[in-house]
Amino acid sequence: MLSVRLPKEMEARIERLAKATKRPKSFFVKEALSNYLEDMEEYYEALKRRNDPNRNLISLEELEHALELHDTH
Repeated sequence: MLSVRLPKEMEARIERLAKATKRPKSFFVKEALSNYLEDMEEYYEALKRRNDPNRNLISLEELEHALELHDTH
């Protein structure tokens, strides 16, 4: 169980949305938190990969060649 204090305006917005959709306020809080957590997990994974000294990078030209996007002219 988690208890969170929200600013009054944010709580009012959730309340209006809940009434308009006939869904519980907790639905929107869970949805918002789930989306935020996914974004943060992806962000920190990208940071981890960016800072990995063993990462394997290729040039744009190598990528284009691997994808057969190179100019044949």
